[in-house]
Amino acid sequence: MIPITVCNHKGGTGKTTSTMMLAAALGMSGHRVLVVDLDPQGFLTRMMGVPEPLPERSSCIMFQESAELDESSVVETGSFSLLPASTRLSTDLRRLTRSIDVLWAREFVQGLDDWDYVIFDTAAALTVFTLNALAASRYVLVPVLPEYQPVVGAEQTYQTAVTVGRKLNPDLESTLFLLTMVDARKRNHAAYEAYLREKYGEAVLQARVRTSASLSTTRHDGQTAFDFDPRGRGAMDYAAVVDELSGRMAPATLEEAVAP
Repeated sequence: MIPITVCNHKGGTGKTTSTMMLAAALGMSGHRVLVVDLDPQGFLTRMMGVPEPLPERSSCIMFQESAELDESSVVETGSFSLLPASTRLSTDLRRLTRSIDVLWAREFVQGLDDWDYVIFDTAAALTVFTLNALAASRYVLVPVLPEYQPVVGAEQTYQTAVTVGRKLNPDLESTLFLLTMVDARKRNHAAYEAYLREKYGEAVLQARVRTSASLSTTRHDGQTAFDFDPRGRGAMDYAAVVDELSGRMAPATLEEAVAP
C-alpha cells in the first residue's frame, strides 16, 4: 500500500481536482484506491456527489483511539473508494492540540492493506490534518499554478514536507510539484515554470496540466473528466501525469511486491 498526500498551503491550485483525477486514473488502471477527505469543508466529498456522512462514518474516525476502517463508512464511486469528510473535522481541529496528535493517520494507514493506494486530500492550509497526512505518506504531490502566490505556497508546502520527512516520517520518499492550469499564452506562467524547474529539478514533474474547460467545470455528480470528456485535454494531461507518477513510484511498488 502506497500512501500519497496531495496538498498546497495556497488554495486555487487544482488540488482537489488533482486528487480526484489521480485516484480515478489509478482506479481505471486496475488499482484499488482509497481517497481520504481530510478537508473540513469537504469539497472532494461534495464533488463526488456524496452527502455529508455521520461523523462516525467519516474521516473523523481516524482520530479516535484504536481506530479501524469500517467498510460501511467507505463510499464506492466507481473507479475509487472514498472515506468522506464531515464538518465534525472542524471540532476535531480544535481538539487535536498535543504534539503526538500529528501521528493518528500514520497509525491508521497501517491497517489499510486492502488498497494499493491511499490518497489524502487536505485543506489549503497547514493544519494538524495536513501534518497527519504528511506523517503517514510515502509521496507528496504539490499542485501549483505557475503564478506568484501559488508558487510561494507550493514552496512553503515543499519545505513543510521536507521537515516532516526529516523529523516524523522517514518513509517519506519524494515531494513532487505538479504544474496545473498552465496557460501557454501567459509569459508569467512560462517564467514561473522555468524558475521551479531550475530550482527543484526532477522534483517538478515533466507532465503538466493545461487549462481545460472540462477541468474548470464544477460538477457534483461523481463524474470526472475521464467519464464525460475522456479525449479532452484535461483527461489526457492527467493520464500523462499518472503515467509519470507510476514510473516514479515503480521501485516502491516492486519492493512491496517482493517483500516476504
